[in-house]
Parts: sequence; C-alpha cells; structure tokens
Amino acid sequence: MSSTDQMSFLQHLEELRWRVIRSAIAILVFASAAFVFKGIIFDQIILAPKKADFITYRAMCAVSQKVGMADGLCVTADFELQNISMSGQFTSHIVVSIIAGIILAFPYVFFQLWSFVRPGLKDKEQNTARGVVFFTSLLFLSGVAFGYFLIAPLSIQFLGGYKVSDQVDNIITLNSFITTITSTTLASGIVFQLPMVIYFLAKIGLVTPQSLKAYRKHALVGVLILAAIITPPDITSQILVTLPLVVLYEISIHIARIVVKKAKRNELKSYNS
Repeated sequence: MSSTDQMSFLQHLEELRWRVIRSAIAILVFASAAFVFKGIIFDQIILAPKKADFITYRAMCAVSQKVGMADGLCVTADFELQNISMSGQFTSHIVVSIIAGIILAFPYVFFQLWSFVRPGLKDKEQNTARGVVFFTSLLFLSGVAFGYFLIAPLSIQFLGGYKVSDQVDNIITLNSFITTITSTTLASGIVFQLPMVIYFLAKIGLVTPQSLKAYRKHALVGVLILAAIITPPDITSQILVTLPLVVLYEISIHIARIVVKKAKRNELKSYNS
C-alpha cells in the first residue's frame, strides 16, 4: 500500500491545493508570455481570420477552382474592426492572454489533475489508462486547431458579411470578433474530448458498443444540432463540421468495443485462474 493510500482527508486537500496552484502558475506563465507578445497573438493569430489571405480561405479558393466552381468558394471580404469602449482593447488583451494561457497550459493542467486522481486507482486501472494525458491533450489541441482553422473563419466570413439590406452596414466590434473566435475554438476543443469520455464511460460500464450503435441515429441528430449551433447557418459549414464529429462518434464506438473486449478477456482469465 502506497503512502498516498494512508493520506488523511486534509492531506488530500493539501495535495489538491498544490496541484491547483501549480496549474494556475502554468496558466499565468503562458498568459504572461501571450500578453508580452501581443503582436504575434493578435496580428498573426487572432486577427488573421478576418483577412482574405488567411490560409483557410486560400485553401477553399484552391479547391473551388480545382472542382470547377471558379471563384465560388473564394473569400474576398476583409472588414475593419472597431473598439467603442475606453478600456475595450486593454480588456480584450487580458482576456485573449488568459485564454491563450489556458490552451497552452492544458496538457500540464490535465497532467496535474490526472496525477491527483491516479493514486486512487487500482494498478490494473492505472495500466489501462496509460497515455490518457497524451491522448486527452492531443484531442483537445486538435479540436482547438479545427475550431480555429475551420469553424471560426467560416463563422466570421458568413456573419461578418451577412446583410439584411444594403442600407445597413456591418460595424464589427473588437469584443464581438474575439468572442466568436475564442468561443468556437474552445468549444471545438471540448467537443473533441468525446472519444476519451466514451472510453471512461465504457470502463465503468455505463455505455457499450451496442448502445452506441443503437443510438447512432439519435447521435447524428444531436451532431447536426450541435453543428448548427456552433457554425454559420449555411449548409456547407454545417457539413464541414458534422463530418469530423460523426467520425469522432464512430471512433468512440470502436474504443468502447476494445474496452469491452479487454474487460471480458480479463474476466475470463480471472475465472480460469
């Protein structure tokens, strides 16, 4: 029995406190770096999707020309942003820096959380959950990239250029623009955790491959609703977002199948021994 098994409730709280402190320090360090290098964070990252030469728009234009749609998918809008609050730009600078700190520090923060939970698991459970920090971080960062390079640009170009009448001009505020970028990016990072969530639910027996298959149609409807919420209301954007989510669901079914097979194999071994 390890020393962590002998820890009192207050000692567990003390350990959790230090884990939280370390995580907060990591976020603060990355957030401070993002605050200092605001030229890179804003000019080359946050504000890049509003420009017509953004990598996603160039790729869409190239695909459009290759499939014979001419300039059908090419983006030409390059709108201006404005700030209407005295402290608006400074507040936006702080908010973006904190969000950047959270994203960059996520692997370390999750490692601290897992290090606190891991001693409470049995040896067999620890072995089966090996690599959870790597895969959770990989999925989160992949989701962030997906949101930044696909969902956010499509949302910005559709909503930023949409008009109910030529008599009404779009005057986009900095706060509104940043909210669109950060919310879609973080939401995508969270949604991409679906395979890991299914993995742990399958481990504790709450879901099975059969139940996931049985509710596949319901899940598809849920995916379509989610895609409609986090994307602009046009069919192209919703399809581009729906396809990866459907793939993630199918991967989750495969993961649940592997977990169930391993559990049955271990039960058989225990029975034979």
